[in-house]
Amino acid sequence: MNIAKSPDDLLSQAEVLGLSGLEFMQGIVEGRLPGPPIGATMGFHLHEVEEQRVVFRGTPEFNVTNPLGTVHGGWYGTLLDSAMACAVMTSIPRGSVYTTLEYKINILRPIPLGSTVDCIGQTDHVGRSTGVAHGEIRGVEDGRLYATGSTTCIVMKIA
Repeated sequence: MNIAKSPDDLLSQAEVLGLSGLEFMQGIVEGRLPGPPIGATMGFHLHEVEEQRVVFRGTPEFNVTNPLGTVHGGWYGTLLDSAMACAVMTSIPRGSVYTTLEYKINILRPIPLGSTVDCIGQTDHVGRSTGVAHGEIRGVEDGRLYATGSTTCIVMKIA
């Protein structure tokens, strides 16, 4: 996976606006475009992408635990926010950008450290100005549901 290591590794706004959201996301998963640095920091990466759906895969390790030694809620939130918002991104046209307005997560059970999970984001609606999506975190090996989430994103026409 090609991860941006400095601001110079990121695409310019003009380059980003010249791609549809789906083209941009496909470029990341194919390794042609740099992935977000937050993924390297948090231990997850873009694994699959198609229109209206993305999958991030991650394995929480000790560096993302809370003082009790369990996976911090912020890890669940960051992973779900990434998958749900990027699912919205796959539906935005060239010349547009998006950002998360709000998101909600429900943690159902702790993810064991070292367990690989998939976080699936799926759109419910993407219009001219808003996108709505939901997501879930499931164990790759055990298929267990660890958390769910929902988001609303704003879509903005720039060019």
